[in-house]
Amino acid sequence: MAEVLVYVDHADGAVRKPTLELLTLARRIGEPVAVHLGAGAENAAQLLGEHGAVKVLGADAPEFTDYLVAPKVDALEAAARAVSPVAVLVPSSAEGKEIAARLAVRLGSGLITDAVDLEPGDDGPVATQSVFAAAYNTKSRVTRGVPVITVKPNSAAPEAAPAAGAVEELSVAFGEKSTGTKVVSRTPRESTGRPELTEAAIVVSGGRGVGGAENFALMEGLADTLGAAVGASRAAVDAGWYPHSSQVGQTGKSVSPQLYIAAGISGAIQHRAGMQTSKTIVAVNKDSEAPIFDLVDYGVVGDLFEVIPALTEEIKARKG
Repeated sequence: MAEVLVYVDHADGAVRKPTLELLTLARRIGEPVAVHLGAGAENAAQLLGEHGAVKVLGADAPEFTDYLVAPKVDALEAAARAVSPVAVLVPSSAEGKEIAARLAVRLGSGLITDAVDLEPGDDGPVATQSVFAAAYNTKSRVTRGVPVITVKPNSAAPEAAPAAGAVEELSVAFGEKSTGTKVVSRTPRESTGRPELTEAAIVVSGGRGVGGAENFALMEGLADTLGAAVGASRAAVDAGWYPHSSQVGQTGKSVSPQLYIAAGISGAIQHRAGMQTSKTIVAVNKDSEAPIFDLVDYGVVGDLFEVIPALTEEIKARKG
């Protein structure tokens, strides 16, 4: 059976959930081969193997952390030339998309971004994408070279499928241009204890109707009862009420959680483009004519300052 390269996204060796989703999707089109760059391949191998990785190609070098993405592209290129895969799968993060684009150029291959599903095809893997603000679904395939495909988080539920997960060393030669831009310092973000926005299974977002930065405490309170991430509309971010890193929309982040709760958000096309593929959408807005209600699975016409606290207390009561 043909092999599929899966780029392992990890934080200090801890494998992130989107990688397990990629392994699940990869099994539909071939045998997953995980590519783990940086320290911790041996420790990650068990989890990767449990989710279908037949082997783990590991490479550890200071270049992966001392420089920007180009050394990682060198490694994926080396893996692709060694394995001759039927496809290369990468998470649709900002870094993942840059890695994928550079790799496609190196391999002379076609690139598909933000896929939400994969299936086998007679002429190679077929990717499903949500386009035009998720108004349409399209099916696409690469017609030249090894398909390089980035996949949105939460596109598939990780499924266990035990495989060998044997670790093999990947030999990588770094090009001179790959070390032309060096990372000279890093400043960690202050942790909120909440899940990463693009990876979260539940997202609670606030918009213009929240009325001010101080009122986002309501969104955070509800999010914390649900174990959710907090998002914001462009209007709320532009007003300085919440950080840009939490913006959901066409010029922010795209999310596809199992549950998306929008409070005080009108539903402009810019925002819809970033969350329309959510599995279940709930909106709270006092304007019954708000465009967001055309999109939702459940809508509450009401004052968010009454609805959100009541919802938070009800969830706490049921959990307690």
